[in-house]
Amino acid sequence: MFVNFFLELRQAKVPVSIKEYLALMEAMDKDVAESSVDDFYYLSRAILVKDERNLDKFDRVFGHIFKGLEAAPGEGITAEIPEEWLRKLAEKLLTDEEKAQIEALGGWDKIMETLKKRLEEQQKRHQGGSKWIGTARTSPFGAHGFNPEGVRIGQDKNREGRAVKVWDKREYKNLDDTVEIGTRNIKLALRRLRKFAREGAEVELDMPDTIRSTARNAGYLDIKMIPERRNKVKLLLLLFDIGGSMDAHIRVCEELFSAARTEFKHLEFFYFHNCLYEKLWKDNRRRHVDTFSTAQLLHTYPPDYKIIFVGDASMSPYEIAYPGGSVEHWNEEAGQVWIQRMAETYRSMVWLNPVPERHWSYTPSIQLLQQLSSNRMFPLTLGGLDSAMKELNK
Repeated sequence: MFVNFFLELRQAKVPVSIKEYLALMEAMDKDVAESSVDDFYYLSRAILVKDERNLDKFDRVFGHIFKGLEAAPGEGITAEIPEEWLRKLAEKLLTDEEKAQIEALGGWDKIMETLKKRLEEQQKRHQGGSKWIGTARTSPFGAHGFNPEGVRIGQDKNREGRAVKVWDKREYKNLDDTVEIGTRNIKLALRRLRKFAREGAEVELDMPDTIRSTARNAGYLDIKMIPERRNKVKLLLLLFDIGGSMDAHIRVCEELFSAARTEFKHLEFFYFHNCLYEKLWKDNRRRHVDTFSTAQLLHTYPPDYKIIFVGDASMSPYEIAYPGGSVEHWNEEAGQVWIQRMAETYRSMVWLNPVPERHWSYTPSIQLLQQLSSNRMFPLTLGGLDSAMKELNK
């Protein structure tokens, strides 16, 4: 198992050596991890990973190799059946006819008012039913059930796509900017934004001018220098929507991210979730404690920066149009207010959407964000990317 772990890390391009592997084996021989899966994870990560950019690849390999490995029996264990299994066991899948009979509460204000009452009244856990906060059945509040318009609480992933608010603390991973591009065409499309100019110190030899000057100088060497040729375009690859429904588009976003990091010297990036609000972050592992003010961003980067939003724009319309609509915190100002501020500050701004364009008309939130971005939303395809770069060059 440990040999396979080492080999798969090498295959995933995590630069681990035989020396590091032997150090891990020595630590295991001395019971440093003390038969704990968690301790072994942190021990092996500390020994084998020397660059934080490889943490995500390490986690994927670790999860694959040691999937299903449980802690050794000991004191304090009171149940052998995972709670998640019990939740899934309670889940009830409704027929289309049953779903059609379930009525929504009637809008954002009514949902939040009813949830407040339920929190005040409810005293214990509930399973099934159509009223209390619980699991399964048709209540608008809880997990693993169905309601056309409700608040999802305590469910790890999206099922029906009906929740107007998600009350959970979720963890996201940073995009890997070392992913090998599957096709050179993404880079070629991004190169439409490159505008070269020679500025700054004269550090390169100008061979044609040197030859001409030397010839005019009766053969005496007259060296001519010129500034380095650099790309003048400042690209703020602003917002990568991360987590939730964007999990299905991680690969293409990583390819775009990696290509952009290669093509542009003046590049800044930030993450957000679903819609733009008052704060952004650079590291998804620290997004709850280390954030960057959106207002500060507007004052830090001048209007000549090019702005690219990357996200599926698929969410409840309340997340865009209402204060407090965010699924993760209470936002004092609606998301659309911040989108409008961005559009007013940066003339060159586009939105790249990985959802196929033929599906946009079926999602109200996509239509709303398309309007807020002045119809400068493009599909995240090679053709859409090419059109987006032309728009940014205007």
